[in-house]
Amino acid sequence: MDLESFLASKPLFYDVIDYDRFPKAYKTIAHLLHLPKIIHIVGTNGKGSTGRFLATALHRLGKKTGHYTSPHIMQFNERIWIDGENIADTRLATAHEKLMGFLDTQTAEALSYFEYTTLLAMVAFETCEYVVLEAGLGGEFDATNVFDKVLSIFTPIDFDHAAFLGSTIESIASTKLRSMRSQALLGIQKHDEVERIALEIALSKNTSLYKLQERTNTRIDSLGLQLAKKNKLSDYLRDNCVLAMAAFELLGYTVQEAYFDQNALFGRLSRILPNVTLDVGHNALASSAIAQEFMDQKITLIYNSYADKDYRQILSLLAPIIDTVAIISVEEERIVARPLLESVLEEMALKYELFESIDPKKEYLVFGSFSVAEAFLKRMNNP
Repeated sequence: MDLESFLASKPLFYDVIDYDRFPKAYKTIAHLLHLPKIIHIVGTNGKGSTGRFLATALHRLGKKTGHYTSPHIMQFNERIWIDGENIADTRLATAHEKLMGFLDTQTAEALSYFEYTTLLAMVAFETCEYVVLEAGLGGEFDATNVFDKVLSIFTPIDFDHAAFLGSTIESIASTKLRSMRSQALLGIQKHDEVERIALEIALSKNTSLYKLQERTNTRIDSLGLQLAKKNKLSDYLRDNCVLAMAAFELLGYTVQEAYFDQNALFGRLSRILPNVTLDVGHNALASSAIAQEFMDQKITLIYNSYADKDYRQILSLLAPIIDTVAIISVEEERIVARPLLESVLEEMALKYELFESIDPKKEYLVFGSFSVAEAFLKRMNNP
């Protein structure tokens, strides 16, 4: 069975996660895989762009590098990036065929979409020297945590996936931070508890923990500010770039502008039309950062939300910059029922309408999730 058909048979989301299934599956084929040096990225926001900054820098340094990220916006190949390019269809098909040869049928069918994709990526990355591996959900029990790693990077940790990670910062941060091993780098955090928990876990695991300090005027921070101005990066993308730079130097290399002089991963405050910005953020932390970027103007928010997200809080954080909310239709079961979303907008006294088209005289922000971004891009490509 080809990869597309095989993955289509697997549900993307589960109400209950079997935390034993993937480690058992990996153990049966570990001896068949050639693992590169793995840099594990865990956190609530900024994993994708931090990872792409770092992966690109290692590639430009001359190291064969892979980057595993999720979810994708338009094409599955976006999840597996090797030396500056999304994986080609032929290489993807070869990796799938090889992996199916490693796994017995029962195990292959039992693995979730993300679990199988994670193993598929590791097969595709077998010739790489470095792989930047982005966690999907949490950290300690995430499929990506079974592999040995040379460095753990923790981006900002905030409230996220409460059904699986808990409803407090302590429980969420603990689950994510317990994925650290021998060496870890902690990015700038919103919550003081995160740093305290990180120090406790590092001590218990004998982990060498390094902390990125906020605005310390170091050489790296100064270079990050310089690149942000040159590439018109937002504040949060600059922070992610500086975090990637700090990781680059922890790996034993010296930061140079040529390695990091780039745009971030597509979908992170990407200017896709003269009056349209797209961002795949979908939680409160991302909303706060977005509000700061547009604080001096009013925008039309092209929006929708998953039902399990706190869309009321997200909209309240964005409210100061919103002129109108344009609700975009998204064909996915997890999307909130429109009457519920509309009732919240009415309670907040926010004007809303159904998204139809782009008015060249207005400023737009596409925000809400990867699914919202996909729905918008498909509408633009097929008006």
